[in-house]
Amino acid sequence: MKKILILGAGLSTTSLIDYLLENSEKHEWKITVGDCVLETAQKKVGNHKNGRAIEFNVKDEKQRRAEVTKADLVVSMLPASMHPIVARCCLSLKKHMVTASYVSPEIKAYHKEAKEKGIILLNEVGVDPGIDHMSTMQVIDKIIAKGGKMTSFRSYTGGLVAPKYDNNPWSYKFTWNPRNVVLAGQGVAQLIVNGKYKYIPYNQLFKRTVRANILNVGEFEGYANRDSLKYRKIYGLDNIPTMIRGTLRRPGFCKSWDIFVQLGMTDDTYTLENSENMTYRDFINTYLRYEENVFVEDKLCEYLEMNPDSYSIYLLRWLGVFSEKEIGLKNATPAQILQKLLEEKWALDKDDKDMIVMQHQFGYRLNGEDKIIKSSMVYEGKDSVNTAMSLTVGLPTAIAVKLILTGKITSPGVHIPVAKEIYEPILEELKGLGMEFIEE
Repeated sequence: MKKILILGAGLSTTSLIDYLLENSEKHEWKITVGDCVLETAQKKVGNHKNGRAIEFNVKDEKQRRAEVTKADLVVSMLPASMHPIVARCCLSLKKHMVTASYVSPEIKAYHKEAKEKGIILLNEVGVDPGIDHMSTMQVIDKIIAKGGKMTSFRSYTGGLVAPKYDNNPWSYKFTWNPRNVVLAGQGVAQLIVNGKYKYIPYNQLFKRTVRANILNVGEFEGYANRDSLKYRKIYGLDNIPTMIRGTLRRPGFCKSWDIFVQLGMTDDTYTLENSENMTYRDFINTYLRYEENVFVEDKLCEYLEMNPDSYSIYLLRWLGVFSEKEIGLKNATPAQILQKLLEEKWALDKDDKDMIVMQHQFGYRLNGEDKIIKSSMVYEGKDSVNTAMSLTVGLPTAIAVKLILTGKITSPGVHIPVAKEIYEPILEELKGLGMEFIEE
């Protein structure tokens, strides 16, 4: 009887836990779900005979070691900052570990020890990172196997509301952590285009967008992610002339979001005095020049050289940026205030469904000819609990757990899913679950 310990029972774990419980009898698994709120873990486990829910504090070393000792494999769905604590414990007790998060420098440093101990620390098996890596490497490996040489790679992913439920003028609703959406893109985007390195500062990021039509869901715009350059080594494309990874939104989103960036309303590094008594109108006015008897809207349009009748101003009005509604957050940062406003307007309605949209564009040269492959996936959620975001994070993670415990993934060390041993069986099963890439 193999034992699985799942740490964290947040939104992205529903499909993960359901999949493992559904397969537990066939594979003789016992599954423990630990969360800092016992009720949350209990809700995910339900009354399943092979499930157990516990209240878990990752910082309690005694409890951490006791629970990891009982397990054959640990799945960490905790905040990313806590993964190294879990990984260190897994290594010391010689237990496998799987996460959907990016490999941190701390975990990366464990590779040699994990390899020596025969332990697998598999990371980045969610959607982005995860499905993006796997679907990318599957096509790259095919191109190289045919004798092709990669000349360009562009990849864009977006978590958005499904078209049928797209009923707000921003064409956007929160399908994952709102805080991450507000802070997205901060830093400098790094990419390479036709052999030229390009660096896009945060204050220019949402002005530098590209357009893409994807399958039957229409048009999108993409902006660059922080560091595309590191993926050259990850994908074995060290000398590729063009490498860009980015995020998808519907057309018009970035131009309007850029207003918040230019004003400084996405800053999370300081707090505003008396923020609890401010209105949202006061909030935006704090970033504009002082002048009595001039409307905030007019000052904003003058400052950013915008037309008062522009669509972007309409979008700001719709959000309530100019409203006299009190914020009610004490000692709040600008980003926290903006997040509170957005959560009121961009929440998924009860019957809404979200979708994940992903497209890779592979440029390569074969037999003296330049060729392009577009590989795209559109996946719609089932309901407000089994969202596309939750399913595309949870299911590949769960499948990876199964493959390790059944001896299909065997290479020890710190890994992400770029090896055929890992990506082929996961993508094959995901295809049967509706997560299929269409090549053009």
